[in-house]
Amino acid sequence: MSEAAAPVRLDALLTRGAPGDPALTYKDRTLTYAELADQVARVAHGLHRLGVRRGDRVAVYAEKRLETVVALFAASAASAVLVPLNPLFKGRHIAHVATDCTPKVVLTTTERLVTVREAVPESTPVVVFGTPGWDALTAAAPEAVPATVIDQDPAAIMYTSGSTGGPKGVVLSHRNLLAGAASVAEYLGHTRDDVVLAALPLSFDAGFSQLTTAFAAGAHVVLVNYLLPKDIVRLCARHGVTALTCVPPLWLQLVTQEWPAAATGRLRYFANTGGRMPRATLARLREIFPAAQPFLMYGLTEAFRSTYLDPAEADRRPGSIGKAIPNAEVLVLRPDGSPCPPGEHGELVHRGALVALGYWNDPERTAERFRPVPGPDGLVRPEIAVWSGDTVYRDEDGFLYFVGRTDEMIKTSGYRVSPAEVEEAAYVTGLVGEAAAFGVPDPVLGYRIVLAVAPEGDAEAISRALAKELPAYMLPRRIEVLPKLPRSVNGKFDRVALRQSLSVVPVGTE
Repeated sequence: MSEAAAPVRLDALLTRGAPGDPALTYKDRTLTYAELADQVARVAHGLHRLGVRRGDRVAVYAEKRLETVVALFAASAASAVLVPLNPLFKGRHIAHVATDCTPKVVLTTTERLVTVREAVPESTPVVVFGTPGWDALTAAAPEAVPATVIDQDPAAIMYTSGSTGGPKGVVLSHRNLLAGAASVAEYLGHTRDDVVLAALPLSFDAGFSQLTTAFAAGAHVVLVNYLLPKDIVRLCARHGVTALTCVPPLWLQLVTQEWPAAATGRLRYFANTGGRMPRATLARLREIFPAAQPFLMYGLTEAFRSTYLDPAEADRRPGSIGKAIPNAEVLVLRPDGSPCPPGEHGELVHRGALVALGYWNDPERTAERFRPVPGPDGLVRPEIAVWSGDTVYRDEDGFLYFVGRTDEMIKTSGYRVSPAEVEEAAYVTGLVGEAAAFGVPDPVLGYRIVLAVAPEGDAEAISRALAKELPAYMLPRRIEVLPKLPRSVNGKFDRVALRQSLSVVPVGTE
């Protein structure tokens, strides 16, 4: 593609595949690239008829299915901003998003309709897949919606836990998503012959990138809503999967499965994201997939993907998160912005085309995380970089190693969870007077969530009530009921003292 014809809008990725090639499969249904593009154009036209215009938000709250992908790319084709919501979100999270970004329309499933209707304003249109409302969007002949956006316009808002409470919306531009797709597809070597099994949530930046990196190369994506490890094995065999990316908790389950030759024979690479891969798990995966290359990756929603470890270095540099991906620079900086020498711990800072636009409707947190970095001559660059909040160090050869978080965020099951959000849900139950959440190391989850509450109460009743307020990955694995919670000299809950009194290891110490 010539420079003049470079794509501007995210949905342009659908033109990369041959029209008759398979683009997307779910269960027994497959859409070719031509069929997928046609359905996207129809729904985009339907959204336009509903009044959706440039910059309006279109929220999609559904599990992985063909309609979900069509809806997400149709939002882009309508020059709107797509908002993929985690299908595990409960009503309180949907209500937060509805208040925060005020979607023009919500697209969902029959099973989630009640949750949506209780969470969003009555005036917000809600369209349910498989109903006459959805059929009306897709029935009319496709008509091109005016391409009014430029590549720096917002393309998506991805909601991820914030350190101070409810989910924060990371705003990604069309340029972010297109540059990210090109970069990741390049180092993973995607081609039209690849079959990518999409096992991660599409609301997760790494999960959404499985769509964009595959479509950028004209490859075939197979959708799966993960239920049991054997489902992954079965689909790898059925579709001849060549590319599989998972988070560590899922890999830990997959290594316990029996993998027939039909499931492993075509696998070209396997990749890890969302946390550190245990060495024993990596060794077992290399036994299961002897012909596949291992890609160990690090990313954050605010920059899509930051680093990967060259498979050739996997044995020489265990524990490394690698080097910057193509078209990105990753720095290790002190708080004053000066660079750290090899071996010194500092904050990982990402600059380049993948840096997001900021947080939706939150200029204060945007200013904290998105800011310039000094140049080599001491001058401040005019561009904005993202300061990750992750502590890393670099070895003499430039390879990076993850150390821990600089805030209280808990990394569990591939997600970053805010302690404040867990605590707020505990207060909503009305069963606690004080609550403090924190993470402790876990060999399967990365970290598990512990919740300490006071005064005396019923831990089982609290757990049942929290299950109604929080998705499964946010639920505490342990609830401790205490007479009172210790406080620091400034009056805040003292999580260090809590960990010591409960005999648990603090986050980042192992």
